[in-house]
Amino acid sequence: MRSVSRVVASCVPNRSTSFSKSFSTSRILLHNISGAGGATPAGPTSRIISRPRLPGIKHIVAVSSAKGGVGKSTTAVNLALGLSHHHDKRVGLLDADIYGPSIPTLMNLKGRKPDVREDIKKMIPLVNYGIKCMSMGFIVEEDTAMIWRGPMVMSALEQLLRHVDWGDLDVLVIDLPPGTGDAQLTICQKVPLSGAVIVSTPQDVALADVVRGVNMFQKVDVPIIGVVENMSFFECSNCHHTTHIFGSGGAQATASRMGLPFLGAIPIHIEIRETSDSGKPITVGSPESSQARPYFEIAKKVITRLEELDNSATQQGPKITIEKNTR
Repeated sequence: MRSVSRVVASCVPNRSTSFSKSFSTSRILLHNISGAGGATPAGPTSRIISRPRLPGIKHIVAVSSAKGGVGKSTTAVNLALGLSHHHDKRVGLLDADIYGPSIPTLMNLKGRKPDVREDIKKMIPLVNYGIKCMSMGFIVEEDTAMIWRGPMVMSALEQLLRHVDWGDLDVLVIDLPPGTGDAQLTICQKVPLSGAVIVSTPQDVALADVVRGVNMFQKVDVPIIGVVENMSFFECSNCHHTTHIFGSGGAQATASRMGLPFLGAIPIHIEIRETSDSGKPITVGSPESSQARPYFEIAKKVITRLEELDNSATQQGPKITIEKNTR
């Protein structure tokens, strides 16, 4: 095995080189790019979508927020840990944010590089707290600016998904970047997503983007697992008075109006922020705390929803009945 850090030559291609040429020394991470810019995905209204399965992975769950700054990555990490630690699931975590990866910090994996299995030409995910992790942040230096256009990002995401030795997983959690652009469409159209978890804060400016995000997933036939309201309220540690800084119940009301399951509300609390910044998320740093409990409850609801979606898909298949001819 060798370290990926040895095979990545550059992350800023010049104007005269194609994406594949700028990574000419890497035969593992970024290769098989068609043309100078890669293939362009089908439009968001396309109904014929090829989604090859990822061998060994039972469910793939996207954690999404059409707006940045709502705590999506923190929610994705604690959801993954909740699924693993409290529900005994084999879990992987993919950081799909090429421009601003957060998983190296949140999972206390900064500065580490994945190895490469030469026999199968795949990267080996880094592991912490029992979660298999992959991120562009493991491959480039922390302060590197990823000056990439959409086709390059799309090709890199496919490599991070399909050129990683994930092994057998019950759930692969994908931390999507905010928005509804190229990266999100690549995942939705190229990956057999079991469903999406939408994260929002309660205020109107974030909820408007929830509707856009839901519409995007519906257009590419990805089921919505449910909506999470993050930073739902603040409880004073001294007097225990509750303040709804960003409004009250907005995400739950939006979910209800759109006919979507509401998965739970997560408070805004200094311990959630401190444990996340330290690389020991609340679900492992303080699992018995009242701040960790909502994540475990959300993880349980996600499992239930995945089972419901599985059953629904099974029931939609053709049914053949044989009736005895009484004549």
